[in-house]
Amino acid sequence: MPPRARIPATKYPVERFTLDNGLRVVLTPDRSAPVIGVAVVYDVGIRSEPEGRTGFAHLFEHLMFQGSENLEKLAHFRHVQGAGGTFNGSTHLDYTDYFETLPSNALERALFLEADRMRGPRLTEENLRNQVDVVKEEIRVNVLNRPYGGFPWLTLPPVMFDTFPNAHDGYGSFDDLESATVADAADFFRRYYASGNAVLAVSGDIDVAEATTLIERHFGDVPARPAPRRPDFAEPDLTAERRTSYTDRLAPLPAVAGAWRVPDPVTDFAGYLPYVVLAEVLTDGDASRLVERLVQRDRTVTSIGGYLGFMGDPFDVRDPTALLLQAHLPPGGDVDKVLRTIDEELDRLATDGLTEGELARTQARMATHLLRDTDAVLGRALRMAVLEQQRGEPGVLNELPRLVGEVTEEQLLAAAATLRPERRASIEVIAGGAQ
Repeated sequence: MPPRARIPATKYPVERFTLDNGLRVVLTPDRSAPVIGVAVVYDVGIRSEPEGRTGFAHLFEHLMFQGSENLEKLAHFRHVQGAGGTFNGSTHLDYTDYFETLPSNALERALFLEADRMRGPRLTEENLRNQVDVVKEEIRVNVLNRPYGGFPWLTLPPVMFDTFPNAHDGYGSFDDLESATVADAADFFRRYYASGNAVLAVSGDIDVAEATTLIERHFGDVPARPAPRRPDFAEPDLTAERRTSYTDRLAPLPAVAGAWRVPDPVTDFAGYLPYVVLAEVLTDGDASRLVERLVQRDRTVTSIGGYLGFMGDPFDVRDPTALLLQAHLPPGGDVDKVLRTIDEELDRLATDGLTEGELARTQARMATHLLRDTDAVLGRALRMAVLEQQRGEPGVLNELPRLVGEVTEEQLLAAAATLRPERRASIEVIAGGAQ
């Protein structure tokens, strides 16, 4: 029997409760340093956007920083930074988060700020038009005027999926963004930004009893609104390969990305985990299979990476999702040959199995990354908030390294055997910027 990786465990304490207005709260105290992480996660993301309003979830994230019930525009920035803290927000396929890292003596300040915008952001025509322009500029910088912009997280979903929630451009079209109204924003807030649709997580240097009192003081009177019913975003798996290409006028080299559907990461976590490990076996490090074959031996690609989730978020995404492999090729590279070689290596893995120590080495690296990502208090708060929201089990954070380490070779080979060409969606970038 091959050696198993020795995976260290974390024992972060978890306290959970729910306020009368439906807000779920997760506390994880750690008195080792006078720092706190505060995160509020709302159960709304790119997949929840209505047709004709592409990019609205991300646009609304911007609006949540433009003043709130008792605070003028830019006050949130000033109060956090004035206390020595940092803040931000981000929009994902299935949720939107808002977060701060602060000295622990600023806990009440952070709670007040988040509670105030949970009551209501300042949705004005001026704020809306200003943030539409900001988002459009972000799209220009990150997608339209950048080599490989949106590849593959924006360009591959419409190849793999058929329904609007799963396939549309989450950054949004300029036409949809420009046609957004204050009434649209107010309706989006009423529908999705309810206390019953949110999770608050606080980690770090807190006293649980004191933090509970402060949370009840600031969030307890936020008006109760129930969480909306979450739609079923399920789609059938592919039965024939889908492939397309486009020319990127700025890309200096060709590129390709392929994706295969994987089991439901929430309802079939045991079936999903082998794919998370498989992506790392294939592409993590110089000794991984596809790096060794494609980069070092064949030299048919200059780089290759593999991951779960279109935004690289294996443990905070819902179904449907996928395992992705993406590669950049040298000038004149042969995409067909690269895809054939990937298929060969997957077949070889499924048939011949792993080499000695291959799985243990990969699992140890994965455990290191998991432990590092949640060592900081903010990373812990964010991960626990999403685990609470999607699974009702924030304590799974402590179990992830062990669960990864328990994936067996048999499970891994069975997962590799499902990554067949007929189940693959792929997109090729034709280099339009090559000199």
